[in-house]
Amino acid sequence: MPLLSRRSFLAASALAGLAWPAGASAPFATAQGPGVYHTKLGDYQVTALYDGIWTVPIDDKFIRNASASAVDEALKAAFLPPRVLPISFTVLLVNTGSKLILIDTGTAGQVADTAGSLLDNLKVAGIAPAAIDTIVISHFHPDHIDGIKTKDGDKIFPNAEILVPEPEWAFWMDDGNQSRAVGAVLRYFRNARRIFADIAKDVRRFKPGAEVAPGVVSMPAYGHTPGHTAFSIHSGKASLLVMSDTVRNPYLFARHPRWQPSFDMDGPMAVKARLRMLDRAAADRMLVEAYHFPFPACGHIERRRGGYDFAPSMWAPL
Repeated sequence: MPLLSRRSFLAASALAGLAWPAGASAPFATAQGPGVYHTKLGDYQVTALYDGIWTVPIDDKFIRNASASAVDEALKAAFLPPRVLPISFTVLLVNTGSKLILIDTGTAGQVADTAGSLLDNLKVAGIAPAAIDTIVISHFHPDHIDGIKTKDGDKIFPNAEILVPEPEWAFWMDDGNQSRAVGAVLRYFRNARRIFADIAKDVRRFKPGAEVAPGVVSMPAYGHTPGHTAFSIHSGKASLLVMSDTVRNPYLFARHPRWQPSFDMDGPMAVKARLRMLDRAAADRMLVEAYHFPFPACGHIERRRGGYDFAPSMWAPL
């Protein structure tokens, strides 16, 4: 990716001081920036915002239905080291021209020391947190919801309406479900309550399949979590498939879509959702975005023998 020139950097810095009230007309960006990647989508502009990366050691139980050696071979084929999973975080901003819609909220530096740069990159994009009109959540794992609040419990996006999938809310906010949880899943229950308990009356629940914002349609993609949701964005004749965590890593789960990673709560159901989404993306030649793909996390899906491959979008100026 070309380095930002001094003139472009100064222009981006000047934009960082600008903000506008929620609901006001939202001007489109005119230049790319580090950790920020804009794409025109019909009459909309969608922006990938980099939040960082988390490098996680994995063991021989990482994939339920594949051997550690097979996983290492897949990592090697992608020029990645064995027994390590790089997890990148990319939040998507949709600018309709009048509304600013954030899909998921990043980690707020609460998941890994190497993540939490979303707010810095919003500044580069010239957007104040108070300007965000709507937050749409795909599911309740910490790396998707922690950016709603600081560690001290303050709202990061004070004017944003928050929308969450109804089945996701029903599962994670249920006392009986929490009483049966252990380990990491129990931590996720407690974290969901830390984020949502005191703002519950202000959180709007939607049934996956509904339009949640202008041109943004939710899609059930259950399995990763009980209410995990993906999205399709439409403007004019253009569309974008936001896969959320349906395909966590392109080199493992697009190339080997039937693998069942331990972080999918219902492995067989997640596989069905993954195959359905990858098939649609390949058949319709849709532009796709996935939360954990390498930044800027957008491109296309193509069929390959036994699975699918990811063709990243080339960097392009505006």
